[in-house]
Amino acid sequence: QVQLVESGGGLVQTGGSLRLSCAASGRTASNYAMGWFRQAPGKEREFVAAIARSTGYTYYSDSVKGRFTISRDNAKNTVYLQMNSLKPEDTAVYYCAAGASAYGLKTSVYDYWGQGTQVTVSS
Repeated sequence: QVQLVESGGGLVQTGGSLRLSCAASGRTASNYAMGWFRQAPGKEREFVAAIARSTGYTYYSDSVKGRFTISRDNAKNTVYLQMNSLKPEDTAVYYCAAGASAYGLKTSVYDYWGQGTQVTVSS
């Protein structure tokens, strides 16, 4: 079992930055592939970024590539999502997820989810 708690969301203007954190407890986060997903009102949850379990390779959706960076600090059992050059279309609830697979770009790959943190980008 892994418990995930996101933090760092908030209100920011277009072009601004935020860093989301996902603190894992219960099991070592480095044993899992970690991902960030987001869900806007009326839309399905979508993939944002992932970091592979063993290799540390990173994956991004086309909509955030070049603006967002996923990273992990194994010593702190925490995964981060640095979000730069934010746009109004980035507004959503952001969820952290952990999965036993090597890596994953789909929600079905992940076994554990956090409660989400709201990110709102004003125009």
